[in-house]
Amino acid sequence: MTATGPATVPATAALALGDDALVLSHRLGEWAGHAPVLEEEVALANIALDLLGQARVLLSLAGDEDELAYLREERAFRNLQLVEQPNGDFAHTIARQLYFSTYQLLLHTELAAGNGPFAPLAAKAVKEIAYHRDHAEQWTLRLGDGTEDSHERMRRASEALWRFTGEMFQPVEGLDADWAGMEERWLESVRDVLTRATLTVPEGPRTGAWSAGAGRQGLHTEPFGRMLAEMQHLHRSHPGASW
Repeated sequence: MTATGPATVPATAALALGDDALVLSHRLGEWAGHAPVLEEEVALANIALDLLGQARVLLSLAGDEDELAYLREERAFRNLQLVEQPNGDFAHTIARQLYFSTYQLLLHTELAAGNGPFAPLAAKAVKEIAYHRDHAEQWTLRLGDGTEDSHERMRRASEALWRFTGEMFQPVEGLDADWAGMEERWLESVRDVLTRATLTVPEGPRTGAWSAGAGRQGLHTEPFGRMLAEMQHLHRSHPGASW
């Protein structure tokens, strides 16, 4: 009998998942010092740190984590366009988090239940992702079913980000998942939260008009370039520096 080593992790998939976590972590980190209440300073920072930890593990599977984070050009990133969207107001951030964390929880639960190379990593991340999703759900309910102003802000946010959600369920090379089944469960879950928040499910398309693809193909929205320049500025300003 021939002994088998650990499963090889597909670099394409590791980059896609790692970039999602890295970029959203940076976006959430931008709330430091600007959150509406002190409790949210802590909550958003903790979620950002969780995602950064996931990103480090995943990027290290594809190469040098620092080089991948700080030295790649915009077109080399494979994150979803959803996670690179600006924070906007607090409702906008919560809508983005609800959409993404619901998807991420479904994906990692499925990966953890399998025997693929990502199963151990996914199993470790599921608990913290479940918290991210619960945090977003509770705030969606609070804002949607709150004041007239908070309801309107949550409505605008959920509609504005809806067109970026279809990309999440495009198959990623190296990830063995039931993408169609996950999309159906995602829609059911998000619809339930929005309905309980007295919000209607957006009716617009869930994909953009680019026939060449989107974030997974290295095509990003305008705000991403500005975010990347800020994120990479220090590292690129002092190449080779040891801290």
